[in-house]
Amino acid sequence: MFSGTYTPKLDEKGRLFLPAKFRDEMKEGLVITRGQDHALDIRTQADFDVFAEKFQNASQTDARLRAYGRMLFALATEQVPDKQGRVTITPELRAYAGLERDAVVIGIYDRIEIWEPRAWTTYTNNQEQAFANLQEEVFPGF
Repeated sequence: MFSGTYTPKLDEKGRLFLPAKFRDEMKEGLVITRGQDHALDIRTQADFDVFAEKFQNASQTDARLRAYGRMLFALATEQVPDKQGRVTITPELRAYAGLERDAVVIGIYDRIEIWEPRAWTTYTNNQEQAFANLQEEVFPGF
């Protein structure tokens, strides 16, 4: 399970240190791709393979599915972190997420997201009240 918030910096080659807490889970390989809300998603290679199989088995006659697949897979990169735990964020993915030097890396149970810091702050500020209201809807009686 991935959780927590970290603020690594990208180096001049677009490499990012994965938080030490996440490295063991990702050491066999990972996939970085576009996520929602102009964030990047990182999944383990194994998890992404399961996701890709579900996509492959879905009806390709659905235009929404085809469009989603194009956006998801077109910029996806498969990587193995280097010995220092770094991964490379491609220029295209950096542009999509608006990443320059600073980043916010968050764990979201089965995946990691990378956000541009100002976008993350704006998102969390906008979602705070909705988060407070959602608990009862998502987890009745909790």
